[in-house]
Amino acid sequence: MAWNSSIINVTFCVVEDEEPHDEAHQEFYEVSRMITGLILYPCICFPGLLGNILTLIVLSQNNMRTSTNAFLSALAVSDGIKLINDILYFLVIVFYKTDTTIGNRAYGYLYPYAHFIFNMSTCVSSWLTVSVAVERYILVCHPTRARTICNRQRAVYTCVGVYLVMIALAIPSALRYRTIWCIDPETNVSMIHVMLTEMWKNQTFVITYTWAQNLIRSIIPLVVLVALNACIIGALRKTRANKRNNSRHRVTVMMIIVIVVFMVCITPDAIMSTVFGYGYHEAGNLVKGIREFTDTLLALNAATNFIVYCVFNKVFRNSFTSLCCRDQSPSKFTKEMDESQYRRLSEAKSNAKSNNDAVKAAKMAILKARNSTGVPPQQFPLTQTTCHQDSKPQTTINSQTPPNSV
Repeated sequence: MAWNSSIINVTFCVVEDEEPHDEAHQEFYEVSRMITGLILYPCICFPGLLGNILTLIVLSQNNMRTSTNAFLSALAVSDGIKLINDILYFLVIVFYKTDTTIGNRAYGYLYPYAHFIFNMSTCVSSWLTVSVAVERYILVCHPTRARTICNRQRAVYTCVGVYLVMIALAIPSALRYRTIWCIDPETNVSMIHVMLTEMWKNQTFVITYTWAQNLIRSIIPLVVLVALNACIIGALRKTRANKRNNSRHRVTVMMIIVIVVFMVCITPDAIMSTVFGYGYHEAGNLVKGIREFTDTLLALNAATNFIVYCVFNKVFRNSFTSLCCRDQSPSKFTKEMDESQYRRLSEAKSNAKSNNDAVKAAKMAILKARNSTGVPPQQFPLTQTTCHQDSKPQTTINSQTPPNSV
């Protein structure tokens, strides 16, 4: 690309794209951008953004403070950022259709930063989804370790770490483009043009970074999620008869749905990024047109989690209802238990069952002893059994000596 211009003194520029556009697919790209940018994005992004805001409000309630919900809150923030970025793209398309000059300037100023936000939010959402899957795998397949590993504080630290690492990984994306002023030779009007920076013209860097980001953003998360989901579903099928009405089971099913939706929506993006290249500003019209639809799937994934939570999580649904209907009876809204509470409840039930079994065994032993001695029941009463917490049942035999025992 050759130019001779500056922001202060713009003279003339001849813009030659780094990668020539395929003019045969110009109409396909324009139609794709109109369908996604003007129709699908507003229908998906505005309700989705509202859903993510409501998700954050519901999960901030005292009865929803669990380790899983810490991941879901961080995921709602990331999805909300992604949807706001897509709403800005919708506004740019609207400006292009109403006023080309304003649309051109909005695109030139916003696109370099929007590209960074897109990559950052997608990477964050990918690895937060992986984090949720890992937690569910530990809870279902290794329940004895869940009490020490799965807690809210550790979940918060994990979310912060994911955000910091993915933001650092996406920084080169913020340096991918820069804007210049030039004169359009056809209209003789000054315009803003987006072009690659010198760093992104280095093919060695581009190939290395592109593959690294593809692996981290989509390929590795997909492989991990497929493996973990297979293990979780297999474990649930073995225990579904006993766990069908268990609230933790329902939460796990909900998370499986979230993971499956994510996998379906991100797979086309992974194929586009790995096989056909990114398909962004400097790509051909065919690739950019397809990219419009793969990006729309990512927006759909960011917008649907609230619906999944309402359908599959009764505690979430009741908490949301309580926020909308303040006159609702508080007794109807239960608290979602964290994994430490699940473990304590399970252990308490197990101890109670062991104590009951010990009491029954003691009574049977006394009955056998009474029958073997032939003592009438009034002279050889049953033992008095007392159960102490965290100890075995204590059996006290009546001190009266049976007459035929000597």
